[in-house]
Amino acid sequence: MSKDYIQRADQVMANTYKRFPIVFERGRGCTLWDAGGREYTDFVAGIAVCNLGHASPEVSRALARQADKLFHVSNLFYTVPQIQLAEWLTRHSFADRVFFCNSGAEANEAAIKLARKTFFDQGNYNRWRIVAMEQSFHGRTFAALSATGQQKVREGFEPILEVFDFLAFNDIEKLEAAITEKTCAVLIEPVQGEGGIRCPDPAYLKAVRRLCDDKGILLIFDEIQTGIGRTGKLFAYEHFGVKPDVMTLAKALGNGLPIGAMLATEKASAAFTPGSHASTFGGTPVITAAALEVLRIMEQENIVKHCRKTGDYFKSRLTWLKDRHRVIEEVRGIGLMLGIKLSEKGAPIVDQCMEKGFLINCIQEYVLRFVPPLVISREEIDRLIECLDEVFAGRS
Repeated sequence: MSKDYIQRADQVMANTYKRFPIVFERGRGCTLWDAGGREYTDFVAGIAVCNLGHASPEVSRALARQADKLFHVSNLFYTVPQIQLAEWLTRHSFADRVFFCNSGAEANEAAIKLARKTFFDQGNYNRWRIVAMEQSFHGRTFAALSATGQQKVREGFEPILEVFDFLAFNDIEKLEAAITEKTCAVLIEPVQGEGGIRCPDPAYLKAVRRLCDDKGILLIFDEIQTGIGRTGKLFAYEHFGVKPDVMTLAKALGNGLPIGAMLATEKASAAFTPGSHASTFGGTPVITAAALEVLRIMEQENIVKHCRKTGDYFKSRLTWLKDRHRVIEEVRGIGLMLGIKLSEKGAPIVDQCMEKGFLINCIQEYVLRFVPPLVISREEIDRLIECLDEVFAGRS
């Protein structure tokens, strides 16, 4: 059955993804079933998206309730779920204002435009460059692609927008040297996801904040992967005692439904006036009602605390694996955003785990990434550790 679906897909769908030969049909919690009925335990979660697991009954009901009332009217009008979601996000973050869109790339586009327009409105027409990080990932639209510090992502699309200055993540001296009278903002992921699950030094982000304040420029945090509880705090910036001027969200905000958001302080958001930016489908009633239910569950069931405790346990088990297998060079990450750096390429490990019924992910060729639903149990983690232990033992 799966082979038939795959053959049909390959005839009609754009060849932009290197897909695994699995056709998924349904899911519940941390478990997925393919079209043939085979079961997999999911440690990918749609790439750090399905924080509440698959097919959350509560989110499904919230979606259905709103779909029965109103799908779409455009942002020419107000809708109640959108207002309520913006209120929740501002109440639980540093921000005063929210702009809704459809994806993380769109949220970053909004942040980039806002930074540029802020200084234009001040009459400072020469401040239009943005400092970004090497090995960063900010999306696939053209500005977000141009802001991404990975050549393999940009290859074939040059010339990109020549407005970004790239430097090494975690190096405050290089950042200070990179900021000039043309710089309007620093764009940074508090924890690099696609770059290899790289955490900053404890004092780094505080130093970045001070530097942005001293230079009078905006600090933008891309929390598309780290936000909504992934790191054991609602937002990753909370770990470091630093508040940005602008923050972008997506991924887990809708638990699999397409939504993005750009959050900003009152001062930083002032440059966005009527007509300066827009999104036809940004924050539609159905999607915002579902996202609001996601956040309600996160809050009432204390999912973030569970993530923190379970993440600590998972990291300890990965450290146990490292002590047993020389192929593991380093255990990285925070909360349930974890990785292990290998001395050999990780793709074969991914394939072997998949054969044993576990879905994991490899990034930067040598880093295995684990970003399961935040509701993952210790028992499910233990089963993956047993699987990895067997796989690594078989390769040594």
